[in-house]
Amino acid sequence: MYFRSKGIELSTTLGPLAVLGMLLFFFLKYPGAANEILLNLRLGLSARLESYYLFVGLGIFLLSVFLIFSPYGRIRLGPAKKKKYSTLTWGAMIFTSTMGADIIYWSLTEWIHYFNEPHVRNLGPAEVWAPTYPLFHWGPIPWSFYLVMSVIFAYQIHVSGLLRQRFSEICRPLLGPAVKKWPGKTIDLIAVFGLLAGAATTFTLVIPLLASILGKIFKVPVTPNLSLIIMLLIALLFLVLIYLGFQGISNLAKLASALFGLLMLYVLILGGEGLFILKTGFRSLTNLTSNFWFLATWLDPLQETGFTIRWTIFYWSYWLVWCVAIPFFIGLISAGRSIRSTILGGFAFGLLGTFSSFIILGNYGLALQARDQIGLSTLLARGSQPQDLILLIFEKLPGGKFSLVLLGLTLLAFYTTIFDALSTVLSYYSYQEHSLDQEPKRSIRLFWSFLFLLLPTALLKSESTLLSLQSVSIITALPISFIVILAVLSFFLDIKRKGINSGEPD
Repeated sequence: MYFRSKGIELSTTLGPLAVLGMLLFFFLKYPGAANEILLNLRLGLSARLESYYLFVGLGIFLLSVFLIFSPYGRIRLGPAKKKKYSTLTWGAMIFTSTMGADIIYWSLTEWIHYFNEPHVRNLGPAEVWAPTYPLFHWGPIPWSFYLVMSVIFAYQIHVSGLLRQRFSEICRPLLGPAVKKWPGKTIDLIAVFGLLAGAATTFTLVIPLLASILGKIFKVPVTPNLSLIIMLLIALLFLVLIYLGFQGISNLAKLASALFGLLMLYVLILGGEGLFILKTGFRSLTNLTSNFWFLATWLDPLQETGFTIRWTIFYWSYWLVWCVAIPFFIGLISAGRSIRSTILGGFAFGLLGTFSSFIILGNYGLALQARDQIGLSTLLARGSQPQDLILLIFEKLPGGKFSLVLLGLTLLAFYTTIFDALSTVLSYYSYQEHSLDQEPKRSIRLFWSFLFLLLPTALLKSESTLLSLQSVSIITALPISFIVILAVLSFFLDIKRKGINSGEPD
């Protein structure tokens, strides 16, 4: 009765807790069996649905282009002519609150994985294609997932007056009253669990890197317990942000952007490989542009290399599970902007941030390998952990421990920002109805922050492999992709009913 009296939705609040509790027990009690089940499910889905995942990715990208150039692009997302945030602050919040620390992790290590891939070597020199594929996997197609869903959320929030901030509600034009019955509740449970699974993948990949950085700086043993301590530290920082609200997210986003920019300049200017980085980056961009359609549609029917299953499908799935919350957050902060400006601005800030990171950080490591200073791809093939390779890369930078301190602070700022943004979005799922002018209660946000820590704890304790972590996203992304398609159809149906002028065209 307490939950009902406070307007809390039991199914989407306590349901995920029960599921995560069971998963936590299974991963801790039977870690080997749990990881094996994940891998088998992932391989089965990927092999049978390879073309489906690629179709969804390319279809959403083409839809984003259509929205930009069609009359729909003129629709303003809300009646307010004055935007709540300046364009620069808005862009900083989009980048820092949507990417997290995983972009730095993958910027430094993704090309190393590709360097030994048979498919990449079949295309041509690995020095050319290994730094190109990361730009593709973090480029226009995955960003279109966020941006298309962002304008759908924003339209429902700022134009249609959405009172229940959840995935099922944007499907109301198709589902009707069923959004408050089992179809809507099922959609919300899938959405919430998908986001928790996606966050767990990110946390489990990057927390060991933070532990390695701390171990290197303070000369302490790097153990699983150190990773858990770091997770608690992020949670404590998050508690501070709870009391600062959206203004706290805005300020921390600016700090994270400043630290990220400083890290980029530090590596580019002081690393001694600036010219190599820029030339290789330009070559990768032109290679991506000229081969975009080939990369977006390449299939491996005989599974001769398995590259698409291991990487492209994983990334499309990874971005899809984050579509549960990140577009909702972008939609919240995009009041007063048109669909066209939201998508174009999102592409501009998103691609600028991701491409800068992969070009500068990734190509610095590539330069070290090209000059035979560190055989990074060889070390990875021999079993070295990615976080250890990152430490080797940063040991080559001038300034001693300063570069590691800067890296650690940037990771921490990114993590805390996205932790706060995601807990805010998920808190809205707990309410039966909630005004957008009122932030969720602190107790509800604390509850979701606790849930964020459960699955990463289980995955860290079970010592899950990279393939296991990728499997979490691929498995949960399949039902979410169906919901995304349903949301798109509902969006166009809603506009058709209300008329294209309902959102105050520019």
